Amino acid sequence: MKESHKKKNLTTTNKSIILKLCLQDDLLVQINKLSIEDLIAVKLELSANNVNNRLYGFDLWRQSNKITKEALLKFAISTTNSKKDAARFLGLTYLEFKRVVSKYNVDTFLTDDI
Repeated sequence: MKESHKKKNLTTTNKSIILKLCLQDDLLVQINKLSIEDLIAVKLELSANNVNNRLYGFDLWRQSNKITKEALLKFAISTTNSKKDAARFLGLTYLEFKRVVSKYNVDTFLTDDI
């Protein structure tokens, strides 16, 4: 078989997003260019590297909805001036907002100073 044909049949290869980014000059510019999906992939790759690429036992597929909602919640809190503004930003009533803040345990995120 030809070498190029063998490469096409591979189902997994080392395609590190991190290595690709490290070849670029300005990291913040590169991060800004990333889609949210690529940014999540980078974060997962970094996490997997710390545990020798074994994230087994963590139900990532089913937890992804929770992870995404928590990220949206933290983003809304960090970019608005009040809890009510954050609720409106997310399209939630204030009561729903208070409930999800408690559910996703971001109470400390609301009060911790940087």
